[in-house]
Amino acid sequence: MRPVLGDFRALEPAHLKAQTATLSWLAAAHARAEAERAATLGRECDEARLRAEMERRLARFGCGPEKIETRGHELADFEHTRWDTMDVYRLGESPGGRGMLARTQVFARLAEAALEQLFEGVGSAPGDLLHVTCTGYEAPSAAQRLVAARGWGAQTRVTHAYHMGCYAALPALRIAAGFLAVPRGLVPGGAHRCEIVHTELSTLHLNPLVHTAEQLVIQSLFADGCIAYALELERGRGNAASGLALVAEEECIVPGTERAMTWIAADFGMQMTLSPTVPATLTGGLGELIERLAARAELPATALRRALYAVHPGGPKIVDQVRDALDLEGSQIAASRDVLRRRGNMSSATLPHIWMELARDEAVSPGTLVVSLAFGPGLTLSGAVMQKVGPS
Repeated sequence: MRPVLGDFRALEPAHLKAQTATLSWLAAAHARAEAERAATLGRECDEARLRAEMERRLARFGCGPEKIETRGHELADFEHTRWDTMDVYRLGESPGGRGMLARTQVFARLAEAALEQLFEGVGSAPGDLLHVTCTGYEAPSAAQRLVAARGWGAQTRVTHAYHMGCYAALPALRIAAGFLAVPRGLVPGGAHRCEIVHTELSTLHLNPLVHTAEQLVIQSLFADGCIAYALELERGRGNAASGLALVAEEECIVPGTERAMTWIAADFGMQMTLSPTVPATLTGGLGELIERLAARAELPATALRRALYAVHPGGPKIVDQVRDALDLEGSQIAASRDVLRRRGNMSSATLPHIWMELARDEAVSPGTLVVSLAFGPGLTLSGAVMQKVGPS
């Protein structure tokens, strides 16, 4: 019996902002942060000139609106420039934004609200609940508080899959499939299932005092995303809606790339580093990964070359280079490009949004193979073969 992903529930962002407006906000934040720092040092600063310069740098290095049209934010700070009233980016108080404690407290509040909304229509306790994030941690977690509030504590195990970054959805499936293979027994009222929930609030973690090209790329790329979905064994799903059956998975770490991408807890939130060589390094190992995935799925590699692809869009170049490396048609990766365009890079929540699109798309017929690819610190290449299934 194969595990099947289904019952996708995604939150619409509290604030969906055009990329042009977000880039303008970033330019204003960087200029104000530098002006506030200059004031503390008793130096002169032309904030208007700085803002114009930051607009030019963002236009050069950032992800423009031709690649990302809109990005979602759960934090209201991005809706205005009244810096002293903000939750995190009180630049008059601290030019780099508030510290890690304040950002963690905001994450806790937003994550709890997200789980309440995502599980509003879930009436029965799952056997397992897996919480995935790399953008905030607390104990007890939002997932544990949800289980306690619902009275599910004797029925639902909570497990945390934290700090893997953008590729974490695929290890989460591996963990959840393991839970299904050795279940606790039937959940009262239904078959055993594992719920997976992602709460990625990347926009809590920018530092407007850092103006490097690397950070401008990162700050113009990442967005917030929250999504939940269930993993159940194929037999026993009843008349469930269309989903994606997990056929095989594979993962590897590229030697000598340990420092190419990092994600650490810093004084002013999480801090990412990203080498410009990452896209080429990742795509260089894709051919071998596809061969290994095909072997695990007991399929010819040519079958995977004809499949649809759910590629984590780490950035526009990643999608383009995966297409070129595997000689894919644009239609094979259209869902990945569409999610990036509409939502930005939501870290580990991005790939589940693409899965949701493919599962719900009536033009994707049952039996269609889907190859999922995602990348993260390590450098880690993670992949899975899935097959669309329809209602039974």
